[in-house]
Amino acid sequence: MPRISLTPPRTPLMRLGAWYSRRKYGKVLDPGQAYGHNARVLFAYVRLEQRAAKWNALDAGLKHLAVMAAAARINCSWCLDFGYWEGRELGLAAHKIERVPQWREAREVFTEVELLVMEYAEAMTETEPAVTDELAAELIGRLGEAAFVELTAMVALENMRSRANRAFGLTSQGFAQACTVPADR
Repeated sequence: MPRISLTPPRTPLMRLGAWYSRRKYGKVLDPGQAYGHNARVLFAYVRLEQRAAKWNALDAGLKHLAVMAAAARINCSWCLDFGYWEGRELGLAAHKIERVPQWREAREVFTEVELLVMEYAEAMTETEPAVTDELAAELIGRLGEAAFVELTAMVALENMRSRANRAFGLTSQGFAQACTVPADR
């Protein structure tokens, strides 16, 4: 049960956001409804998401695995649910996305760089970040500095998303169930 009403004032911004959300995702996203109680916060958040969507120094698959690993570490069920749908939209294999929450036990599913990215996302997500010099150097060496900065920013953004969604009390919105899982499993 959400801790905040998911029926914010029906402002022009909220009506536009609901229309866009239904068009793009098939339903109105609960986080948007929660943020809708404060138009300035909602507007700033949407702008941040729009700009972050244009970052392209980091491989989209690696970026997504990092976001999912951070969401899993925070245990944000809404984020994992939506992340599954988003990963499928990116063309990532379902068996890989499903294993992100237990990536340490499913190392054989991931490449070496994917494992490093998820390790970094988890280390960065700790309440006191646990990123080591060695891990950062390894990722910079493999990804380059621009992609490393983008990875760091994406994990930080997912920490904001996941922590806010958990604080709002948001849970799964049914995106994973709406995905068709192809026979590549």
